[in-house]
Amino acid sequence: MTIQANQANQADKQGIAAKTADEFLVTPESEVTPVLSVVMPTLNEEKGIVECIDRIKTAVSELRVPTEIIVSDSSTDATPELARERGATVVTPDEPGYGYAYRYAFDKARGEYIAMGDADTTYDFEMIPQLLEPVKNGDADICMGSRLEGEIRDGSMPPLHKYVGNPLLTRFLNTFYGAGVSDAHSGFRVFTKDALETLELETTGMEFASEMIMEAGANDLTIEEVPIIYHEREGEETLDSFSDGWRHVRFMLVNAPDYLFSYPALLLVSAGALLMSLSIAQLSISGVNFGIQTMVGGSLLAIVGYQVWTLALFSSIAANPINKPEGLLVGMIREQFQLEHGASIGILAAAAGILYLGSVFGQWLLVGEAALPSATATLLASTVVVLGLQTVFGSFFMSMLADSS
Repeated sequence: MTIQANQANQADKQGIAAKTADEFLVTPESEVTPVLSVVMPTLNEEKGIVECIDRIKTAVSELRVPTEIIVSDSSTDATPELARERGATVVTPDEPGYGYAYRYAFDKARGEYIAMGDADTTYDFEMIPQLLEPVKNGDADICMGSRLEGEIRDGSMPPLHKYVGNPLLTRFLNTFYGAGVSDAHSGFRVFTKDALETLELETTGMEFASEMIMEAGANDLTIEEVPIIYHEREGEETLDSFSDGWRHVRFMLVNAPDYLFSYPALLLVSAGALLMSLSIAQLSISGVNFGIQTMVGGSLLAIVGYQVWTLALFSSIAANPINKPEGLLVGMIREQFQLEHGASIGILAAAAGILYLGSVFGQWLLVGEAALPSATATLLASTVVVLGLQTVFGSFFMSMLADSS
């Protein structure tokens, strides 16, 4: 078969598929309720929108279910006109942002199942049936296309994203939220409308991709993956590697107070307590002498660690993180905290330290510096005073947060 004949044959097949798919496309004016909604956010995607919609139609012709295509458009080029010509419903978000464009369109989606993906030709929408299958069978609430488990075509993803950014962000999500996925930031996903309604999605930017997975983990939704081919994009890149990457990391951390506050605090306090213990005992290990200088370091570590730990408490009350603090002490205090208890403990600790420091001061007045106890003991008492005062004022602040929440 000649090249021309082969091209003509392919064109005929696409024409037949498009004709068949058009029979299943529905619009908001249609009386037919769609089974599947395909959502694409667009920002000047005139170079890729037609190909993406044609690929969706190929998938629809295979599925043979009523389908709506929703383009959430913020373009200044011909993207919305091209989308309408191909049978898509075009909506215009009233606020900017990648995540907001999706959320705005999701509110319009009527299908029992929802597919999402970018309109830049990087995702092959002909694979919608493969992603839909485990969701439709009830094996998963969300099915994602994994680029890292599939094939990434040359030129489709910068090496920094392929070997550093995406694997690292995926590792964070798996560690912090137990996502258990290989490619957490793939934008090609299929899920049920019921699953979507359980997710409290609020972000407006690129971190929206992370938020979906984090919320899914918090709501015990089942996620499966299907290997996909990731293609080279058409049109200009809209992703800013560093700023968008930082938005993902920041969003993950502020919604995981244990990893941001509790675990670092435990490490700091433990190191501080160990240093102070060795200093009070005046031990020498491998030629390293522990005394007043290491006692100062241990005191600072303990104080800073305690302050960081209180931030975990404050954030668990003032904010509503996706991954709430689960540490036994944090959870117990958050649930049973009373101002009087915290303030009383703080006052007793501060009072004990002040009494000891007062006695030291009295000895100094009476007999001079030569008769004073060791400086490490004095520094320990000073540390207890600082921690006690922090507890008192922190308890009042925590009570204020609890009353206003």
